[in-house]
Amino acid sequence: MSKKSVSNIGTQGKAKLGAQIRDIADRLKQETEVQIQATSRILGAAAQISENHERLINEVVDMVEEDLNQQTQTYHKDIHTVDILKQQFKTLREAKDYFKLKATSWESLANKLNALSSQKLVLETKPQSNRVLENNSIKKFEHDNNNHKGLTVHLEADVADMFPNSQAVNEALRFLIRVTKNSC
Repeated sequence: MSKKSVSNIGTQGKAKLGAQIRDIADRLKQETEVQIQATSRILGAAAQISENHERLINEVVDMVEEDLNQQTQTYHKDIHTVDILKQQFKTLREAKDYFKLKATSWESLANKLNALSSQKLVLETKPQSNRVLENNSIKKFEHDNNNHKGLTVHLEADVADMFPNSQAVNEALRFLIRVTKNSC
């Protein structure tokens, strides 16, 4: 072979090798761009999830605060003081007749009313003794004399331990319903 043909083959081999290297570099560049785009999308989705998570937490906090404020207002409404009673009634006799209580002074009347309110609060928060703990058992029922339909749900023991009565279960479920409605 001549020198010219040997150098021609070397040049062609170098050109072919150069083309392959450029092709590999282009593919790597494209893959890098795809990875950058994918990473960007992932980070955007993560930011959106974080934003939604914070918004949902804020909504839950607002709802809990609202429920606590309502409960506090209800509790304070049941507290009786001598000043409040004197504003509501002209005489002690009128107040005693209204509440159907015997008292010798405004203070004793206020104390009796507050004692009754605290007893009522304790009774409302006591656990019900007729909790049924069966697994996955649900049946519909009707109240005795009323036409209201309801649903009896038998709670498993670990769930029943968290709720003192059916009112607490209903409040928790209503809260969950509000949270899911607000987040949709």
